[in-house]
Amino acid sequence: MSGLDAGDAEIDEARAAQAEQRILRGERRRRTVVRPVLGTIGVVGTAVMWPGSRILYPSVALPLFVLTALAAVVVVPPRVPLARRQLLVATTAFLYLGALLLPLAHATAVAPVLPYVGAAAVGERYASRRAALGVGASAAVVAALGTLLVEHLQPSDLQWPWWVALTVGLPVNIGMAARDRHDALTSARRAAEEARRATDSEAREAALLERGRIAREIHDVLGHSLSGIAVQLDLAAALHVRGRDEEAAAAAGRARALAVDSIGETRRAVHALREGTPPLSEALRRLAEHGTVRLSVEVADGEDVDDLGADATHAVLRAAQEGLTNAAKYAPGAERRVRLEATAARVVLAVENGPATREASPELAVGGGTGLASMRERAELLGGTLAAGPAPDGGWTVRLELPR
Repeated sequence: MSGLDAGDAEIDEARAAQAEQRILRGERRRRTVVRPVLGTIGVVGTAVMWPGSRILYPSVALPLFVLTALAAVVVVPPRVPLARRQLLVATTAFLYLGALLLPLAHATAVAPVLPYVGAAAVGERYASRRAALGVGASAAVVAALGTLLVEHLQPSDLQWPWWVALTVGLPVNIGMAARDRHDALTSARRAAEEARRATDSEAREAALLERGRIAREIHDVLGHSLSGIAVQLDLAAALHVRGRDEEAAAAAGRARALAVDSIGETRRAVHALREGTPPLSEALRRLAEHGTVRLSVEVADGEDVDDLGADATHAVLRAAQEGLTNAAKYAPGAERRVRLEATAARVVLAVENGPATREASPELAVGGGTGLASMRERAELLGGTLAAGPAPDGGWTVRLELPR
């Protein structure tokens, strides 16, 4: 991802987070402000207007109002320290008490607010939609029948028509919609958190894989080059001790050439990490030329070793470098051979060396043991295999096989 794309992604993520926060603030405001304010207006307004209003059947209406106010203390606040069952009982009682109070306290103008607040609370707090609708419908019937009864017993010009009282149950749908919206926001927030965790995990895994790839590149490129330079310098020192200065100078020249070549190889490795890999045949040819190695390439008709893909090309090239480096370190003076075979089904690389013709330098014949492990890891990641072991002639063979 480019820097511009990453910046755009961060901006989009920030905007999405801001939008989510606005929605959550609105949801919290509705849950913590709207219902408590309406419920408080209903209870306090009714209490304030009660003395100067024409209340029907006050001996019945006053106890109903007191019970309704007590239920409102439990139902109206956004958080109540009650068990769920107790809260549902209080909410249902608040709705029914408000529905019974409605035809008796029309004159206060605010008492009818109470059953509507209770219906919205029922819709929000009942887990079952059918149960919430049933409670809301039955409360609407209670309000309508109470209105009919009071109007029949004591007609009043302030009384609502019975069919208007049926609207008491409508806020149940508003409560259910609010609960659904809250559940959807909660689920979306959880999904976003899980997605962020998954993205972070993928990013960490990608970083670890890239670090492993870079570590292999550093080992393969620098290990091969530095080992070759050390071999040539060791040879130059030994020749100088024996008085063979011209040959020592030639060995030192080869060490310098390897150093120069290693700079170019390092640049190519960096380029490969950024862009891609050079053609395999060209890379193997350069490797063989600089290391005086015999190279043979056997390709089936119609096949091309240069279309293996970046990962497979890297694996083959680095395995060749590691095999030749190990041969130079542990079998100095031995003949080294690289053989590449390609068919429609597989690619096989064999790096072989004969027995050593002189004693290996103790300083060079010490390694960290990461070369073969790195090659084997490359092969396994691509579904291939790598084997290394002694050859019948006393030398050593490294064999890499990858599927195509």
